[in-house]
Amino acid sequence: MDTQFVTGYRGGYLPNLRRQIEAGLRSREVMGVVTTNALELGIDIGDLEAAILCGYPGSIASTWQQAGRAGRRTGQSLALLIARSSPLDQFIVENPDYFFSRSPEFCRVNPDNLLILLHHIKSAAFELPFEKGERFGGENLEELLDYLERKGVLHRVGARWHWSAESYPADEVSLRSINPENVVVVDATEAGNHRVIAEVDWDSAFTAVHTDAIYMVESQQYYVDKLDLERKTAYVHKVEAEYYTDAMTYTNVRVIDAFAKKPGKEILVEHGEVQVVSKVVGYKKIKFYTSENLGYGDVNLPEKDMHTTSYWFTIPRDRLAGLSYNQEEIIDGLAGMAYSLHHLAAMMLMADLHDIDRAIGDKSGEWFVRKDRNWRTITTSPGAEESAVPTTDAFDPTIFLFDAYPGGIGFSDLLFERHEALIASARQLIRACPCKCGCPSCVGPTLEVGPTAKEAALAILGLIQGK
Repeated sequence: MDTQFVTGYRGGYLPNLRRQIEAGLRSREVMGVVTTNALELGIDIGDLEAAILCGYPGSIASTWQQAGRAGRRTGQSLALLIARSSPLDQFIVENPDYFFSRSPEFCRVNPDNLLILLHHIKSAAFELPFEKGERFGGENLEELLDYLERKGVLHRVGARWHWSAESYPADEVSLRSINPENVVVVDATEAGNHRVIAEVDWDSAFTAVHTDAIYMVESQQYYVDKLDLERKTAYVHKVEAEYYTDAMTYTNVRVIDAFAKKPGKEILVEHGEVQVVSKVVGYKKIKFYTSENLGYGDVNLPEKDMHTTSYWFTIPRDRLAGLSYNQEEIIDGLAGMAYSLHHLAAMMLMADLHDIDRAIGDKSGEWFVRKDRNWRTITTSPGAEESAVPTTDAFDPTIFLFDAYPGGIGFSDLLFERHEALIASARQLIRACPCKCGCPSCVGPTLEVGPTAKEAALAILGLIQGK
């Protein structure tokens, strides 16, 4: 039997795509639909009888929505979930009760994030002037209105603030990121026929379209020839590659203020404001389907500085010294544990893996752990040199899980509240994984985290739980 496949792209093409699919299914000319999550919402295709999900979508709500594309008009339907090798997928497969016994997640947004709040105030002022004494959110409104007046966005007349800028403020609000700036992606495959094929938000551009990256649009792979930050343009050309790229970022976190602490005798668990300095310095080539590491490449981009909110916990060095592992193995164990916690945290938050990030260091920002073919600890103290040998003698290791957005949007607060559940889930996931030394399903590939990372991670998690 011949099978016709229909492909489509989100946006203005969806109505035509829907009509194509509905007509094809009724006439039995279309036997299957291969699509992104564009079919997750907004399209009712009642003649589909089965849905095959390639990988856990990231949330219970999204999984049910995608599975619900099938069986709208038939008596019975089938939904299959094919798990990938990521810790999130493996946790769902090993713990089906987690999925079937829980209600869909809720979305976390922090409306008092100053960057988000300023965008809302500008959009509101465009519609109606603000009155003195009027409230909008929990912040001091007059202070923010005075700030916008100094910037020339608002104009005060008596007890009112009026919109005075020429721009339309809602155009600056992105539904996908806080930063409104974008980088355009230009297809330069054909000489003299350059065309814009996509836009990437400014923060994502550093990891998604850096020079030598593989960028995908409508299932077509593009090789990034050059990222021009000054012109906010990435130039690409079409390729056929067996791998995708994953950017390697050095992240240094310094605690600015601790908002809350969990009572504990030894393991200190905190939530607060942090400064994050990150720099993309390289990338890995990851083979499709198997997640094998095919090689590395270097990237030369400037540092990014961001203030955000984070959840972190600190393990005293004297407790780690009581474990039967050397310093390098402990560093590997911490890295593997952070890898697992990061993936499981995304599951708890109804968030994408890129909405949060992780780092290992100390609270002062003087030391941090980075990956450059081999694990090492780095000091950022002025005049100090990098330490070529991993060591935990210099600081009490701290694992940070922080919001990957300026100002924070509430993710880390929830992780702080659910610290014990997150630690327990990570230990359960790693113990249940059938691999011997580590794999992408638990602590990360063995060649990246070391042969003892899995064993050391379990020992550290047991130490944290007091077991």
